[in-house]
Amino acid sequence: MDTVEKIVEDFASDIAMSPFSSGTRLRDMIRAIRACKTAAEERAVVRRECAAIRTAISENEPELRHRNMAKLMFIHMLGYPTHFAQMECLKLIAAAGYPEKRVGYLGLMLLLDERQEVLMLVTNSLKQDLNHPNQFIVGLALCALGNICSAEMARDLSPEVERLMRSREVNTKKKAALCSIRIVRKVPDLAENFMALAASLLKEKHHGVLISAIQLCTELCKASKDALEYLRKNCIEGLVRILRDVSNSSYAPEYDVSGIADPFLHIRVLKLMRILGQGDADCSEYMNDILAQVATKTESNKNAGNAILYECVQTIMGIEATSGLRVLAINILGRFLSNRDNNIRYVALNMLMRAIAVDVLAVQRHRTTILECVKDADASIRKRALELVFLLVNDTNVKPLTKELIDYLSIADPDFKGDLTEKLCSIVEKFSQEKLWYLDQMIKVLSLAGNHVKDDVCHALIVVLSNGSELQGYSVRSLYKALQAYGKQGSLVRVAVWCIGEYGEMLVNNVGMLDGEEPVMVTESGAVDAVEIALNRHSADATTGAMCLVALLKLSSRFPSTSERVKQIVARNKENVVLELQQRSIEFSSIIQRHQSIRSSLLERMPVLDEASYLVKRATATQATISADKLAPTVAPGGLKLPNGVAKPTSAPLADLLDLSSDGAPASTTTSTTTPNGFLQDLLGIGGVSTGTTGVPSIASTDILMDLLSIGSSPSQNGTPGQETKPTHLVSQDMDLLDGLSSSTSVSGLEKTVHPSITAFQSATLKITFDFKRQPGNPRETTIHATFTNLTSSTYTDFIFQAAVPKFIQLKLDPASGNTVPANGNGSVTQGLNVTNNQQGQKPLAMRIRMSYKVNGEDRLEQGQVSNFPSGL
Repeated sequence: MDTVEKIVEDFASDIAMSPFSSGTRLRDMIRAIRACKTAAEERAVVRRECAAIRTAISENEPELRHRNMAKLMFIHMLGYPTHFAQMECLKLIAAAGYPEKRVGYLGLMLLLDERQEVLMLVTNSLKQDLNHPNQFIVGLALCALGNICSAEMARDLSPEVERLMRSREVNTKKKAALCSIRIVRKVPDLAENFMALAASLLKEKHHGVLISAIQLCTELCKASKDALEYLRKNCIEGLVRILRDVSNSSYAPEYDVSGIADPFLHIRVLKLMRILGQGDADCSEYMNDILAQVATKTESNKNAGNAILYECVQTIMGIEATSGLRVLAINILGRFLSNRDNNIRYVALNMLMRAIAVDVLAVQRHRTTILECVKDADASIRKRALELVFLLVNDTNVKPLTKELIDYLSIADPDFKGDLTEKLCSIVEKFSQEKLWYLDQMIKVLSLAGNHVKDDVCHALIVVLSNGSELQGYSVRSLYKALQAYGKQGSLVRVAVWCIGEYGEMLVNNVGMLDGEEPVMVTESGAVDAVEIALNRHSADATTGAMCLVALLKLSSRFPSTSERVKQIVARNKENVVLELQQRSIEFSSIIQRHQSIRSSLLERMPVLDEASYLVKRATATQATISADKLAPTVAPGGLKLPNGVAKPTSAPLADLLDLSSDGAPASTTTSTTTPNGFLQDLLGIGGVSTGTTGVPSIASTDILMDLLSIGSSPSQNGTPGQETKPTHLVSQDMDLLDGLSSSTSVSGLEKTVHPSITAFQSATLKITFDFKRQPGNPRETTIHATFTNLTSSTYTDFIFQAAVPKFIQLKLDPASGNTVPANGNGSVTQGLNVTNNQQGQKPLAMRIRMSYKVNGEDRLEQGQVSNFPSGL
């Protein structure tokens, strides 16, 4: 008996704690769900409630239908499936009472969308409710139609919506206009049915109807050009009247926002005016007066007023406004820059960047205020203001702007110094009118933010120094003084050490003094001291350390009295943990000790670097980088939208396509297009696995600045820059790198070995031949000259050649001579390849090739395997 009573009590307790039945009120269900402490408990509550609702649906209990639908909507908002109750929405909509219809339409909008097939069944109910005498039921139908209307429903119910737009009821007209927006979006062909109705609604006095009508006009302009022209002819006058009335209206509590009369209507009218006036001089002229009135009368001390002014400025900039009106708009933005609100200043800076294209002189008047924004505490405003200043720089204001930015550079936040330094370097390089000013500004930037200066900027400075013989003495003295004061700035140290190594005698002897320049008292030992301090301070940086060692080696030749001291400094690094420094120390010690006779010729000053070719190469690299960034997100896996000669990094799908068998994935091919990080490698032609101009192969350096002062043959011997003598692996002990070379021995390259040509690929449409050249000094490296010949009568366009090799082979592709292959063999396209076989003599060369091109706009793709390479490669 006790057991039975306990079971009954537990059952009653369960019912009290979890009252799940079809008659449970919505608030009770919400309370039970909120009481759950875990997701599992919540799922159990929802599952039991859904089971109770299913039971009620199957038993067809109409008195509980609206309550169950309310609970289902809450369950749906929690993310649980409620598809089983979709038909209940239709039953509630078909009911006669307003409360049931209200819940039914709300459920329809929440639980269904236009893709549901069940939605077709509600069309008839919607049509009946759109013709209902009760305006509230009509409003429910219009609201539902405006939210979930499909194209078929739009065509069926469009006449009813047009009729309701002529209704006397304000709320009905407003909802009908909003519903029309959905209809026009779904079926743009119906736009012409609403043009006259939209124009007529602009004559209404109720602001809600006006906003709805303006929204409809805006959508019509986007949907149809005919509607745009119609509204330009029939609505401009009405819009001007609306804007004038709302601007001059007295206080109205129902529309007032912070003392501004209906700012929402203001903004909607201004947006529509911008659309209508864009590209139309007549409409724009009609708007000028009212826009000037809004711009001058609107208060700017309230957020609502600032919103109207910002929209007014956008409209003025978007239409064919007069120059005076544009100046007024830009002055408003200038006032925004003085606002304390960061959001207002940010949008003003954004708008000023767009306004530069319209009236740069008007924006220039606010240059001082914009410069102050560069120093703002907010990082977003600083960055946007810096971009705007960069756009404002020209030949007349470059010097004062640069001075302001450099002065701020010394106190700028570390996080902002990188962006500021990049923009400063770009400004100085782009607008420098004389080399002396360029050198002074770059030395200041290097001194204040040398750790943020990129390597390509240092390269550009070195190229200018190399070409400016009249300023080399001044430059080395300025860099020496900067090095003494700012020795912790990495880029400054590299450039200064390079100059001291090249022009050390000019520093000591004060050669090339400029007017007004104070001489610098530096001894030969002092020059060595400066480089030694830099070497000790930056010993952890392999690039700077290597450059310091090269500079010391050159100073030992420039100043023979310091030779012994230099030898000791260099010898200290023979056991350096940085392998590059250890290797150079061993090599340079050998040169100093055993090859006095050829040291002077090895360490002569570098020849003048070709500034014009460097500028072309840098511009090409920048353009290639920009093009790659633009193409990367849009190219499909099968698409080949790359500039000819620019190889895409090899990915797993390409490895599968080229099927390189057991040798692993193809090695990533490199291009001769110089990237920003490769500028200093290309300074002396020391690319990854390239061949120098003298024929002696150069090995990839560990850093882009590593071989800046590479050593090699004297320019007098072969007329070309010297190449650095550098072994391909670490030297473990002191050894004579130049054994067998006397003072008369040339360090120039040997003649290249030529191998017979082969036909690498031939089909009915395309023929490819390979010509080979190999240097005896490095039997692993082979230069291949590929020739592509078109065997058909149709010209090939957008021609791209790709190649992949096993992992033991290194491959470099040069740019092709063109991307159009003439028909019938009347001309050809050529491209260079550099191949290094790291297992030469053990494994032969192997290569998979793929060619893509277009014939009369149609994409073509061919591929094959080259296996007939000459033996020994």
